[in-house]
Amino acid sequence: MPATKLHDLLDRHEVDYQTTTHERAVTAHRLAAAEGVSGKDVAKPVLVSIAGQLAMIVIPGSELLDVERASEVLGHNELRLATEDEFASVFDDCEVGAEPPFGNLYGIPTFLDEDLRARQRIVCRDGSHTQTITITVADYVSLVDPEIIDVSMTPA
Repeated sequence: MPATKLHDLLDRHEVDYQTTTHERAVTAHRLAAAEGVSGKDVAKPVLVSIAGQLAMIVIPGSELLDVERASEVLGHNELRLATEDEFASVFDDCEVGAEPPFGNLYGIPTFLDEDLRARQRIVCRDGSHTQTITITVADYVSLVDPEIIDVSMTPA
């Protein structure tokens, strides 16, 4: 189930992107392996609740969200990971857990970790667990206009 909103956006803006189909991959680690790329090139959206409002923080697939640092950086002490019940219906053209990192398509503020901003290209889910999109970071930033923040951490 590719995200029709995402493909429409990319096509409307004539963005050069590649679509790849692979075996079902639920985790970012498995997605990177299926694509033959570093986890640092995978754009992993993490949905959070900031004082009850849904937001998306996009981090490298090989990293974890540092919730405490995100709370400090965003200046809000009511930041927590969102539950599936809070966001599943928002991404109506996506499989649950396969949301693309384009929160703007769904009316959600989007933040991009600076580690991903430094990459040339990113690989991300396109709304399914079996298909991905590869796009330049420059095109991604142009389309999404995310706020760039530093909130990821390497797993212990």
